[in-house]
Amino acid sequence: MKKMIDIPFGSSRYDDLVKLRYKILLEPLGLKFLDMHRDKEAGYLHIGCIENLDDALVGGLLLAPVNNEEIRMMQVAVDNKYQGEGIGRELVKYAEKRAKEAGYSRIVMHAMLSVVSFYEKLGYHQEGEIFEEQGITFARMVKKL
Repeated sequence: MKKMIDIPFGSSRYDDLVKLRYKILLEPLGLKFLDMHRDKEAGYLHIGCIENLDDALVGGLLLAPVNNEEIRMMQVAVDNKYQGEGIGRELVKYAEKRAKEAGYSRIVMHAMLSVVSFYEKLGYHQEGEIFEEQGITFARMVKKL
């Protein structure tokens, strides 16, 4: 049984989320997690998915406020051995619920091209041109809440 949770910044669970994001998203691209980013993350909403059997973190993401209306979903990561079980979809749905509760009316994100169709199935649409950051190609995706 999986459960969606809010993760307090600076907690040991937050450290687990940083490790998971690094393992799934950054390490395969040869990128490093820079500790200077931690300070920025203090004002973000950190969301995780735990496996109730052993309380292990199996997925997570960040929500970073952009302005009073928009919040940016970032670094959606699901542990490799749990991919394909719908955890990513449930994380996104929970993030949308939390963003709406916090008063935001739109979620934006920079999605790698390989996952654009995943987000389109969840009601997101591309906005603007495809662009590149650090050698990775992204599409800006948006959804009204």
